[in-house]
Amino acid sequence: MSKNIPFFDIFIFVCYNYSMKKTDFYYELPEELIAQTPVEPRDYSRLLVLNRGTGEISHRRFYDLPEFLNEGDLLVLNDSKVFPARLLGKKRGNYINGGSSVDVEFLLLEQKGQDLWEAMVYPGRRLKKGVVVDFGQSLLAEILETAEGGNRIVKFNYDGEFFSLLEKIGQTPLPPYITEKLDDAARYNTIYSRETGSAAAPTAGLHFTERVFETLKQKGVDIAFTTLHVGLGTFRPVKAENILEHKMHAERFIITPELIEKIKVCKKRGGRIIAVGTTSCRVLESVGGQGFDLLESAAQQNCAFGFSTTDIFIYPGHEFKLMDCLLTNFHLPESTLIMLVSAFAGRERTLAAYNEAISEGYRFFSFGDAMLIL
Repeated sequence: MSKNIPFFDIFIFVCYNYSMKKTDFYYELPEELIAQTPVEPRDYSRLLVLNRGTGEISHRRFYDLPEFLNEGDLLVLNDSKVFPARLLGKKRGNYINGGSSVDVEFLLLEQKGQDLWEAMVYPGRRLKKGVVVDFGQSLLAEILETAEGGNRIVKFNYDGEFFSLLEKIGQTPLPPYITEKLDDAARYNTIYSRETGSAAAPTAGLHFTERVFETLKQKGVDIAFTTLHVGLGTFRPVKAENILEHKMHAERFIITPELIEKIKVCKKRGGRIIAVGTTSCRVLESVGGQGFDLLESAAQQNCAFGFSTTDIFIYPGHEFKLMDCLLTNFHLPESTLIMLVSAFAGRERTLAAYNEAISEGYRFFSFGDAMLIL
């Protein structure tokens, strides 16, 4: 167990390992602190810096991030790109007997195969097996089956390239707590996003600018990328009162031999590995229990044969294997994300930092401010 986790949290973990309550991760957030729009420029967002060993907190701006990193440290970022996963169309019935026109909404969650997707659909009662939906621009979808949780497995038929069509007719699927219109869809992607596949942004990376990257490079901080495609399961609430009964959503990721080599070099020279966001953390901790030789072999196969999946659930008591620091945003109460942060910084110190952020007027959630845990 990490030596930086306070004794009180270790005690809580031992006592409640079989009955850890989701209410242990609750805090009161004034609605006006839920960020509705992104900060401009990106790196002017605020940065709360928490020392998880001492509990000391300082308040800075994101452009100050390089001051807290050292030569030889390694930043690991998720380069997944959000695509316009929200589709509006009309029900056409089925291939055999047609049907009446009904307004339909799809939210694409995860690609299951060639032109096969799992999607949230509305209205669900009207979208049964065999129904065909027309989204225009030659894009059709047939309902194949009902998946777990009421989602649908659908098969698309189209002319041209799928993601190019989505760019024309799809909409950016913002989280439900963002109610204002986003004028520039690019602001819900990081400046380094390149691998299309996420239904939600890896938001810890939204703060980075070329200026910040240049300062980090001048300081000798190394930078590496992984890919984890974020599904909307990220926002799925924990319903079980005992969090150990919660079934974590699975997400697809890829880790390259180049990243493994950078991790090896960083560890050898005594540098720190800083995960940018809970998504990068989940990748590192999913593979961190393996030796480096096994990791390199797995990474080579991963690159050759496609994505792996992880449903790792990180909560207090988790022993971190690769990550030394975490850069993240502020997360919803009782969410799996605040549980992950609590596992790293300690529950008491995490909630104390959140309460201070609230008292200082920080902005919360996807378009909100950032938190660096050292």
